[in-house]
Amino acid sequence: MKNILKLALILMFIALIAAVGLALVNLKTKPIIEAYKRWQQEQARREVIPVAEEGVFILKDNETEFPYYIAYVDPDTTRLVGYTFLAKGKGYSSTIETVVGVDTAGMVTGIKITFQQETPGLGARATEVKYGDEKPWFPLQFAGKLARNLAVDKDGGEIQSITGATITSRVVTNSINEGMKKLQEKLSFR
Repeated sequence: MKNILKLALILMFIALIAAVGLALVNLKTKPIIEAYKRWQQEQARREVIPVAEEGVFILKDNETEFPYYIAYVDPDTTRLVGYTFLAKGKGYSSTIETVVGVDTAGMVTGIKITFQQETPGLGARATEVKYGDEKPWFPLQFAGKLARNLAVDKDGGEIQSITGATITSRVVTNSINEGMKKLQEKLSFR
């Protein structure tokens, strides 16, 4: 009995040291991870609206459930070129986050999947670059499309699904479609 109590106290002490160590590592790395995510989102915004690559993005409706950015070509905010927002949807294995760029007419200028943990070889192929290409093939399909045209081919739309990953294809497409509808409500696109 005495031996079991001694082993339990040793195990508790080791667990306490491990927990404190993990908490300290989390405390130290959390600001670095958050700064990296902000940088990644900024780069994605510049990628999905290439004409504003040297411009400025201004956050709007930050306190609402649907914040978005207004994109200007020049830092003096005189030439509006579009909008960006973050579309989120529950995929097969994870929540998929996609930055979407939209021009002033309501047409998608590009998308960038910034976070996904889908099944490797299936849903993760949403970010796959085919041999000989420079960019992932799946996101390229969205450029030049209006919100009413956003549906995967299996649902009668123009977006080609990823073979073996229909759920992921639908989630990305539907989350963008929902985000476009929210943006249209805020900005009155036709």
